[in-house]
Amino acid sequence: MKRLFSLAVILSFLVPFQAIAGSSLPVTRSIGAPVGFAAACAKYKWLCGRVAAQQPRDAAGIALLQKVNRAVNGRIIPVEDRPSSHGDVWSLPVAGRGDCEDYALQKMKDLIDAGFPSNRLALSVVIGPHDQNHVVLIARTDGGDYVLDNLSSAVRLWRTTGYTFLATQDFQSRTGWRVTLAGPRAGEFS
Repeated sequence: MKRLFSLAVILSFLVPFQAIAGSSLPVTRSIGAPVGFAAACAKYKWLCGRVAAQQPRDAAGIALLQKVNRAVNGRIIPVEDRPSSHGDVWSLPVAGRGDCEDYALQKMKDLIDAGFPSNRLALSVVIGPHDQNHVVLIARTDGGDYVLDNLSSAVRLWRTTGYTFLATQDFQSRTGWRVTLAGPRAGEFS
């Protein structure tokens, strides 16, 4: 009886951890890319191309994610895009300044340059703080999908961010985007 109780206690801890730890962000049908993404793809070949690389082991991969997240967050000053006749401009930070998608693009570039496989990185549009659209970078590891965010120095599993994920760049077809609808407010959009 003690063994059965001990097993039940152990499983009660492992099951929730496993549901979060190995969780990939769910995606469904295709959707149009956000305004500004196509121009960024044309400008930055690494954004929509495939760069072959060996997937780092989770411990080394997560350490690299944390290093890049902190470095980029520390060297860029947050600013909002100025209104443009071309809509929202997605670019690498200019003169050390950028908005959320500029941070995410810089993190993606830095990770690819460091050897992280491009088909394990994707941009994602989320509902962020104050109900505003916000762009983050998703890094897919064997342990789950991690979020690199300019609003946090921590790299966190997507389920633990509190964000509602709306659309995500396709990991395989890099120019495509997929509907995500995951997170606390996802039911409001289905």
